[in-house]
Amino acid sequence: MYFAKEGNALTARHQGEILRIEPWGEDSLRVRATKAMSFTDEDWALTEPVKEVSANISIEAENAGADIVNGKIKAHVNAAGVVTFYKDGKKILREYYSNYFGTENKSTAALKRVNREFSGILGASEYKLTVRFEPNDGEKLYGMGQYPQAYLDIKGCTLELAQKNTQTSVPFVLSNLGYGFFWNNPAVGNATFGKNMTEWVAKSTRQMDYYITVADTPAKIIENYTGTVGRAPVMPSELLGLWQCKLRYRTQDEVLSVARKYKELGIKLDVIVIDFFHWTRQGDWQFDKKYWPDPKAMCDELHANGTRVVVSVWPSVDRKSIHFNEMYEKGYLTRTDRGSIETYDYQGDCLLIDVTNPDARKYVWDICKKNYYDYGIDIFWLDNSEPDMAVYDYDIDRYAIGPAESCSNIYPLLYAKAFYDGESEVIKENPDHLPVTNLVRSGWAGSQKYGALLWSGDIQSTFEAFRNSVVEAIQMGIAGIPWWTTDIGGFMWGNVETDEFKELLIRWYEWAVYGPILRMHGDRDPHDVPVYDTEHDYGGGYLFTGRDNELWSYGEENFKIMKKFLEKRWALKPYLEKLMKEAHETGAPIYRAMFYEFPDDPKCYDLNDQYMFGDKYLVAPILELGQTKREVYLPAGKWTNDETGEVIEGGKTITVDAPIDVIPVFTRE
Repeated sequence: MYFAKEGNALTARHQGEILRIEPWGEDSLRVRATKAMSFTDEDWALTEPVKEVSANISIEAENAGADIVNGKIKAHVNAAGVVTFYKDGKKILREYYSNYFGTENKSTAALKRVNREFSGILGASEYKLTVRFEPNDGEKLYGMGQYPQAYLDIKGCTLELAQKNTQTSVPFVLSNLGYGFFWNNPAVGNATFGKNMTEWVAKSTRQMDYYITVADTPAKIIENYTGTVGRAPVMPSELLGLWQCKLRYRTQDEVLSVARKYKELGIKLDVIVIDFFHWTRQGDWQFDKKYWPDPKAMCDELHANGTRVVVSVWPSVDRKSIHFNEMYEKGYLTRTDRGSIETYDYQGDCLLIDVTNPDARKYVWDICKKNYYDYGIDIFWLDNSEPDMAVYDYDIDRYAIGPAESCSNIYPLLYAKAFYDGESEVIKENPDHLPVTNLVRSGWAGSQKYGALLWSGDIQSTFEAFRNSVVEAIQMGIAGIPWWTTDIGGFMWGNVETDEFKELLIRWYEWAVYGPILRMHGDRDPHDVPVYDTEHDYGGGYLFTGRDNELWSYGEENFKIMKKFLEKRWALKPYLEKLMKEAHETGAPIYRAMFYEFPDDPKCYDLNDQYMFGDKYLVAPILELGQTKREVYLPAGKWTNDETGEVIEGGKTITVDAPIDVIPVFTRE
């Protein structure tokens, strides 16, 4: 191993590999390795300027090892190239190494398993990369984005590094040992947080790239991390009330009739959403004039009543679309290395936009500006943004920037960027426009800086999915994405004729009040609503829709409960505005793990069914059918039960009554 100090970085060369460790803001390091002659110039998610700091670099005699120190963090590299990280002198993480030479783990020397394994891909310049770390007994790990599971502590989990409907991979991990680790690589792969080993795998990549930061609190770790990948803008205040959506408003008249009824009932409607297949064909990105004859007049009326308008945009382009031939010839669509060129087959024979191509991003934005934004559409719903695919054969697909296996996870970020860039240019000339806020079904590290409001995807209408959603909301905040929402009541298979679904809906609605966005949405059974057009297989009239999904759609008693909680939501708006400002300034989540606010309380690291809504409110959702009581852990201090007014001394677990019109919420004194 040959070490060198190159500027402010420590480099090491060993058997054709170059290792580079450099400071990346305060108390943080970026670590890269490659088998090529030099590193690529890709920073991926590490796009934000960070404070310049000077590292202390020392090399031992005869290249026996080297250290690089940046504030609280130190990395030591031994003669075999194994990196060990220390926080304030205490070991927190070490790369795994087992080989005959230079091993620090004598019991496994014969395995010849190395810390950084570059496996060549036949006929390609990329490698399959595996990076291994030794385990820390008793360590707890959090983050990684949205996975449909109920585990807050992901130690013991294997997670796919891939974007899919209901799965959003954001590879940032927060440890209770006082560090945060970000895998700065958009390649498809896996992360395994095993009891015996932690392992990160990229199926196709040019180099290893990760970032590690240390701090004394989880809040400061997240602040350091979001300072490098970017933070959300300030959410506009006028979007913090009620969002109304269903599958699907099929006509301009349907949208206006719903908005008018809300007005008649005296209920302020902040946002109404126009879902998919309002268009002629996928990839036309335009209203079907038969059912949407005057979108501008529709938007004008809605705006006059203080309601913002959302429209769904998909990245799929049907072969029969008016734009297909031009986009295909210009290389604006994703490609396949073999087999059919089709990559998406829902309601058409489609290819997907290649959003890694900046010209393709601009092309799509220009169409959407003309056909939507210029009519007064305020927000884009960037659905299927993973992107959804017919088959996830990543080894077949190819983007402008490389094989899909090497870069697919960045797709939803670049999809959001296409609209963020376009809208930002308009806003420069028209500052009265709503700041960029777009609903996106997936994301990656840094998506938040493009005004991306993520949501849980097409989840089921079950209490199990509800429980998972609470955990997902917390994990997304840890991963740096504070704008996250959910389909109240779940998306699929919610039968409006059953009492069980209505109970689920109310419990879900009560929980959503204490989050970033309050959004009614879902496909509601039974599917017995007649279609408008039975003669065609395209256009806005042929596709099915679900049952009604407005506040008044579930009976008078449930309507009363939802109105009660909507009033609570309105009262919370000033507090929400404060939280949105904090998220912008420090990356602070809206949904906060209990340990975020109480890092010195060991019990808070094990709680996955309650959370802090900002720094003030403890929220404990009801997550089981028929449940009218639940246990709640109150950390030390005084807490006021928001329903009863009772003041309780914390540091203990209590049992709380929760009839159908109550969600346990406690105010921190």
